[in-house]
Amino acid sequence: MPTRDMTVEDTPIAYASTPLKRLGKTLRDGGPGFCQFAVNNACNAGCEFCGFNIDALPPSLWHFAPVDEAKRAIDVLVTNDVRYLVITGGEPMLHPHIYDILAHAHWRGMVTLMVTNGSRLNESRIARLKASGLHTLFISIDAADASRHEANRKLAGVCERIKQANSHLKEAGIQSTASVTMSRLITDYAQLPDFLKGLGFESVTFSYPLTTLNSSFLGAADSDLVSYSDQELLEAFEQVKACKRQMQVLNPTASIEEMQRFIRGETQRFSCLGGYKYFYLDWDFYLWRCHYWEEPLCQVFDFNDAYRVRDGCTRCMIDCYRDASVMQHVAVSTADALDQARAGHWLQASQALFNRDNATSIRAASENLKWIARN
Repeated sequence: MPTRDMTVEDTPIAYASTPLKRLGKTLRDGGPGFCQFAVNNACNAGCEFCGFNIDALPPSLWHFAPVDEAKRAIDVLVTNDVRYLVITGGEPMLHPHIYDILAHAHWRGMVTLMVTNGSRLNESRIARLKASGLHTLFISIDAADASRHEANRKLAGVCERIKQANSHLKEAGIQSTASVTMSRLITDYAQLPDFLKGLGFESVTFSYPLTTLNSSFLGAADSDLVSYSDQELLEAFEQVKACKRQMQVLNPTASIEEMQRFIRGETQRFSCLGGYKYFYLDWDFYLWRCHYWEEPLCQVFDFNDAYRVRDGCTRCMIDCYRDASVMQHVAVSTADALDQARAGHWLQASQALFNRDNATSIRAASENLKWIARN
């Protein structure tokens, strides 16, 4: 736990500490939000389809969020009902104060998750992650075999390190999930589940391929590995759905089908909650509605409800925002219905509550209920 002189403003804030309180809060405001906090732009890997890769962004251009400001930013997010904090980078484990940042977020009552390439994981560091309150680790995997993965990452021997790490993570009680970018490195998706299980994973989430992003986030690149024709991408999504027969895939089927409608140019059923419930915070403490958007909302230290945006955006197919929006759709719709009912607008309340999209949202969330419950 961070050492500091506590004041009333500094005291930990628990997000609706009991299940009944969480349910009540969800009914009132549509449920908790999350923020992806890129604590640095530094990375030690050389992935071809990522702008953070060390060949494109050498150490002379690396930036790290100062730890004291990072803690202040977390305080602001907590007071604005952001419950889930996803620590990312670059490679966040290169940050010299990563354990302090995680511990502070945990102390403030946040659920902490982190994305890593796994290269710096070992037994002692995993113990420190556990002591810092980390709930879940996403470990990046690019292919269905070690040689292809390590060649793309330029991290020799990282798969064996990941396998050992997953054993230690299981002992520590930290949930571990493979994070796989859909790319041409995967020639046969049917081979992927067995490879992931061999590395010690029980679940996988797929990142949908992107060649451009407009924010400060650099997790995309104009690479042939992630450039698909529409038909190729539609078929790749079908293969992702087929993986569900072999292991737990966190991307809900309803969300994958929404992305297929997106590719075909069809009407989207679920608008994105980025900028309303979900946010991206960069190492310079600019708060963005998502990775895709061109301009930040504000400096995080100025953030309040006036900066939230809810405009029905469906401009992109970034998995972490679009998948979550499908699952949380029913909670937001229920809160909308209660607001309308309190205002005496009974027809609008009924329309918000009783529709097929809410039923689809419930099914989407139920696919991952066990995984969500562990957080």
